[in-house]
Amino acid sequence: MMRNYWRNRQQVTAWLVLIALLAMPVSMLAQTQISYHSNRYKPSDDVKLGRQAAAEAEQQFPLLQDPQVRDYVERVGQRLVAAIPPEFQHPEFRYYFKVVNASDINAFALPGGPMYINRGMIEAAHREGEMAGVMAHELSHVALRHGTAQATKAQKYSILSGIAGIAGSILGGPAVGQLAQMPFGVYFLKFSREYETEADLLGARIMANAGYDPMDLANMFRTIERQGGGGGGFLSDHPSPADRYNRIAREAQLLRVRNSFRDSGEFSQIQARLRSYPSAQSTAEILRSGQRYPTQEGRNYPSNNYPSNPTGRVDYPSSRYRSYNVGAVQVSIPDNWVELRQDNSVWYAPEGGYGQAGFTHGVNIGFAQTQSTSLSSATNELINSLMQGNRNLRSGGTQRTTLDGHSALLTTLSNVNEATGRPEIIRLMTTQLRNGQLLYLVFVEPSADARVFDNAFNNILRSIRLND
Repeated sequence: MMRNYWRNRQQVTAWLVLIALLAMPVSMLAQTQISYHSNRYKPSDDVKLGRQAAAEAEQQFPLLQDPQVRDYVERVGQRLVAAIPPEFQHPEFRYYFKVVNASDINAFALPGGPMYINRGMIEAAHREGEMAGVMAHELSHVALRHGTAQATKAQKYSILSGIAGIAGSILGGPAVGQLAQMPFGVYFLKFSREYETEADLLGARIMANAGYDPMDLANMFRTIERQGGGGGGFLSDHPSPADRYNRIAREAQLLRVRNSFRDSGEFSQIQARLRSYPSAQSTAEILRSGQRYPTQEGRNYPSNNYPSNPTGRVDYPSSRYRSYNVGAVQVSIPDNWVELRQDNSVWYAPEGGYGQAGFTHGVNIGFAQTQSTSLSSATNELINSLMQGNRNLRSGGTQRTTLDGHSALLTTLSNVNEATGRPEIIRLMTTQLRNGQLLYLVFVEPSADARVFDNAFNNILRSIRLND
């Protein structure tokens, strides 16, 4: 009797356990377990290293200075940050997201939170989820502290030593030739098979938590392969893209997407905005040029010491501005433009936008003594003198406006740049000062770059203060 009782009780218990197991979410049963690796560094070390590396990276790569694109990518990034599982959150870390104006399909994140997404990756993705997948993968390396964990395995290197040649590590290949300058770089930018797999799996989990389909991360590998490979550090050959796709697909079946994301169409708008810009260089081309960003402080030297010819290939205007005083004028200029003083005027232009043959991008601020007492006559006198020296210059009309409360005229002209042979737009802003001088501002930009540089020119105009 008692034997039957215990047998029945065991059967009931077994059924209750089975029912409880079946009632549990699948993800609780079979999600791949991920844990931290041995790490002799503190999270604050990750932050310190990341800040140093970010400062170097931003001098080697041109950042896309487009507020709409930047804000959009930042919103997607912060949505993913909020979805990092609690056990992998670090209150010390500061995550932020910037877009590099490079054509490669790539992204990289640095210890402590800085992340850089190539413009080419955004343009290559089919939807926001694929872009978010790459970002979630890179976030996972940071959250799992793979950089300092991998450095821990390389005890002979000091992870907090000088940050030099970071670009070589990001490319992960001999084309740049800078890896030797940064021997520890590969330990936080070119990860092992194990770490890449963990970042794929945690990335899929972050995506599901953020409302994205984890399969978009898997699909991004196929997108990259269809477009000819590339992918730099993201599309690593260990493990293979096919293995990574299959592993993420298996993990995706175990995940529940929370508050499923609804495509608002903003991603397509951002892609269209990017594709309207001039073509970006590849990362290798950027590094071969040797240009540093932002450029050094303003220069004060005569025009015969300028570079021989402007290339016309310039970085986009920085969103950070620096104030200058030019006579009675106070003005704010993008801080990646240099100051070039001449006899009666000052040019502000980006590297590549000036030379002995002239200017392709920039703003000229100067003063002219004219014979006319009215603003309209003085402006016409200046325009006529400009046209006499340049037969290609054509006026497109003049309109009345104001400049810091002073009556002003804005004249639009067209030209063919002598150095590049490209059509360009010239905007001439004029106003008269109390001493009778004509203050003029000349804005120069290639017609093809007008959408990019108009915003900077408008900001410069709004910043002007006349101490007259």
